[in-house]
This record gives sequence, C-alpha cells and structure tokens, in this order.
Amino acid sequence: MEYIQVRKATIDDLSTLQQIGRETFFETFAESNTEDDMNKYLEDSFNADKVTVELSNPDSLFYIAWEDESPVGYVKVNTGIAQTEQLDEKALEIERIYVKSSHHGKKVGQLLYEKALEVAQQYHNSYLWLGVWEKNPRAIRFYEKNGFIAFDKHIFKMGDDEQLDIMMKKVL
Repeated sequence: MEYIQVRKATIDDLSTLQQIGRETFFETFAESNTEDDMNKYLEDSFNADKVTVELSNPDSLFYIAWEDESPVGYVKVNTGIAQTEQLDEKALEIERIYVKSSHHGKKVGQLLYEKALEVAQQYHNSYLWLGVWEKNPRAIRFYEKNGFIAFDKHIFKMGDDEQLDIMMKKVL
C-alpha cells in the first residue's frame, strides 16, 4: 500500500469532499438503489450549500484520506446537536466512513476509523455510535471487528426510499 495520510478537511476542501463523497457513495450503493433515488440523495447530500454548512459546523468534523495528492476516502464525525440522532452529549457519531473501491482491503477504512476514535478520545466521549445499512454486510463486519455492537435501528432516507439502518455503538 502506498503511504496514506489522513488530514482534517477545511472549507478549502469543499470540492474535494463533494467529489469523494459522491464517488464513494455511488460506488457503494448504486447497484442496490434506483437511479432516481441515488441521484436525489447525491444532490441533496453533496451540494455545495449543504457541504459548506457541514464544514462550518463546529460540531462536525471531516477528515480526508490522501494517497499522494489523490483523495481515497473520508470520515465525517458529529458531536452535540450535529448528531443525526440525539442520543447523548457524551457520544460521538461516525456519520460516514467511505473509501474508494480501488482502496478496499488496503486499511484506509481502518485509518479513518482510528481517526474517529482519536477524536472521541480528545473530546472525552464515552462512546462512539453509527448507523449502518442492514444490507451492507461488509461494513457490519468491519464495525463488529472494531468492537461495535448493535443496539437499535433507525430509518435512513435514500432518495424517496426508507431503508433500515442498524445502530451500533462502542463504549470507550
């Protein structure tokens, strides 16, 4: 594996986050969803206004994994009221970890997870949590390998389709 560096994203990384976000989400879920739902989700989630607001929110942090000058994945974490579910002020949500398919199996996801864990420790969070699509066994295995356990379920809106996410957490 080439050397991967994980760096905190700033507003200067807006277009990079949009690009890597769209690309990795499409690679991961396009086969399992309709074109209309995919297009709606990508436009709603990765338009410049939405990503700018997220990057400007002090309770949300993005980190991009770089191989040389190429982005190969990213993680988004949320604290406080930025969490998609208001579970606990002492929690850190991993809202997204996505890696380009060309880099699956190269430990990029593990590096991004470890950055999220580092952030949780810096903020003195008591646990990490996330939602993972019930039909994504690769991601479920990844989180279980890292000590997460299922504790609930919630609905994830994919375009107009309501899908079931397994909520998982890891106590620190």
